[in-house]
Amino acid sequence: MDYDSLLTPYADDGNNIYTVNEIPMGSMLKVEFDRKRKLMVLDRVEPGIFAKPVNYGFIPGTLDEDGDALDTLFVTEEPIPTGVYSEAVIIGILNFEDDGEMDHKIICVPADDRNTGNRIKSLEDLGDQWKKQIEHHFTHYKDLKKPGSTKVLGFGGVEEARKVIKECIDRWNNQ
Repeated sequence: MDYDSLLTPYADDGNNIYTVNEIPMGSMLKVEFDRKRKLMVLDRVEPGIFAKPVNYGFIPGTLDEDGDALDTLFVTEEPIPTGVYSEAVIIGILNFEDDGEMDHKIICVPADDRNTGNRIKSLEDLGDQWKKQIEHHFTHYKDLKKPGSTKVLGFGGVEEARKVIKECIDRWNNQ
């Protein structure tokens, strides 16, 4: 499926984004969308200790500094299957460096989450423990293959996230 042709980065309201899920929360399978073939591809199987603590996907029609689509961390209480797209509310950003390249991660929640009553409105609503778990995961998930190659540079708010999204949309449109 060609997510980049079928979806825009922003939903119809121009406020929420679309996110396409690659890796369900709890999965050890490193699945990536191959833009050339327009297929989801199993890149590798990670050790169980590096299972994703959150759903991991991308925003279609974007290009981050690392040459891939802009990543998303899609916060839900249940795993989202691979290939499912969702409308999401932006609540922040994880600034992250991988092998010396910026690899931003937009943090978002479902636009309509009746399970939580749409209570998550900002990063603060996730709490310090959630942030520590995310920081730990992304600091160490490559330790067995390439220790020290990843660096968490901190969290940012919605405005910073929107700025990065705009830059990534512009980069995609100008390639």
